[in-house]
Amino acid sequence: MKDFGYSIRKDRQIDYDKNDKRVLHYLEKHEPSILTCIACGSCTATCSAGNFSDFNIRLVQTLFRRGETEPLKLEIRKCMLCGKCQLVCPRGVNMRNMILAIQTAIDKLK
Repeated sequence: MKDFGYSIRKDRQIDYDKNDKRVLHYLEKHEPSILTCIACGSCTATCSAGNFSDFNIRLVQTLFRRGETEPLKLEIRKCMLCGKCQLVCPRGVNMRNMILAIQTAIDKLK
């Protein structure tokens, strides 16, 4: 067979139904205030860890809602648990408890 210098790319679709949603279900049960989040970005704008690293709370929320546990483990380690995000949240989402509950959920679900 001749080599024409190109190849067919692998499918780049992500099937989120195959991802692990146990962290999301754990959070819904243990920190129900996450259900009121409107993703306004206030938390990310005031984040101290975000100023010193590439930490992004909105990314954390996206990852656990999608069920992507591996990148979530890496991202939550960057949080300094300072609480500024909680102070500015217009919906009163308890971000500290959310981060701690994610850590607990990941440890329990190993």
